[in-house]
This record gives sequence, structure tokens and C-alpha cells, in this order.
Amino acid sequence: MAEPKTKPTEASVSEYINTIEDETRREDCWTVHKIMREVTQAEPIMWGPSIVGYGTYHYVYKSGQEGDWMITGFANRKQALTLYIMAGFSKYDELMARLGKFQTGKSCLYVKKLADIDLDILQELIKESVAYMNAKYHS
Repeated sequence: MAEPKTKPTEASVSEYINTIEDETRREDCWTVHKIMREVTQAEPIMWGPSIVGYGTYHYVYKSGQEGDWMITGFANRKQALTLYIMAGFSKYDELMARLGKFQTGKSCLYVKKLADIDLDILQELIKESVAYMNAKYHS
């Protein structure tokens, strides 16, 4: 079975964020870091060279493939700040409707800049997602 390409590393989260050239994006990453750290109460870990993750869970697919992944996290990407937030909890649609300007993909929320969204709603979204993931994988 194939090994996951993205794994936890010993790289520094602070160094990763501080090397982001765009000042607004760098500050946005520090803000997201603060929110995710507060919500998860977990030390951040670099997953590969460019994803900051908080907490972990172990998954097993029906195919037998299994591994570990972050409960929530973010990455600075060229086009947007990517937030890894799992859907599936009851308040997801309600919170997303009130969040602001964003795009979504599979378990990803793409935000050009934090000024485009409501940070209180983002914090609630992360909180609900983390609680959902902890209940699903750690109970």
C-alpha cells in the first residue's frame, strides 16, 4: 500500500510563517495560527513543507489504507490561504452561509484574505469542526 506523501516533519512553524513574503498573508497566517492553536489546544506541526497542522487522528478506509492526518490546519498557497476544516457537523451549512467571501474544495476552505470573512464565524467553524472530528475519532 502506498505511503502518504504528506507527513509530519520537524520543520519550524514560526520559520514557515515568517518566510511568507506577502505581509498581509503572513499576518493572516499568524491570526489563523492563533485561532487554531486556541481552539485545539494542540502544538502545531508542519506536515510536509507547507501545511501547518493541529491535532491528529487515525483513519482507516474500507480499502484497508490507513494513516494519520491533522484535525485542522492551514497552508499558504499562491492563490489563497487554504484552511483544512472538515465538514459533516450540524452547523456547517449555517456557519458557511455567514462566513463571507471564500471558495471551497474537498475539506478545504480557500480565502484570499481574512478581511473577506468574519473571524468570529471562522473561529466557530473551526471549533465545531474540531469537536466533530474529536467525537468521531477520539471517543
